[in-house]
Amino acid sequence: MTTTKTLSKADLSQFTGSEQWYRHGIVRDVLFTDGAKYVADQGGAYWLLDEIALAQRYTKRVAGEEFQRWTLKVKDDRTAKLTCDDGNGNVVYSKRIPFTDFPLEEISLYYCNKTILLPSEY
Repeated sequence: MTTTKTLSKADLSQFTGSEQWYRHGIVRDVLFTDGAKYVADQGGAYWLLDEIALAQRYTKRVAGEEFQRWTLKVKDDRTAKLTCDDGNGNVVYSKRIPFTDFPLEEISLYYCNKTILLPSEY
């Protein structure tokens, strides 16, 4: 059974705060908001939350940034690039994703105070 992933920028704009926080399954000190959970659920993107959470533990340059903006850009050939910057455009991490079926061309998530959230929830 194939499920079509539906996610739109309009869907994401409804998230302006979080009523609930969720603990990441692998990196237990990382939390994520209702909006980030919605992206993971609707976009089939728990792997994206995993990438952000695991980088906090295993990538010193990332973990050293108090505020992080994570951006996923999906190309027409379904490859993607995931980058992390300090919010001022200084990239501290970059990774090529060989394949993704993520439904949006681009999405950004923030990470601060040990929490993954949508920019609208900041």
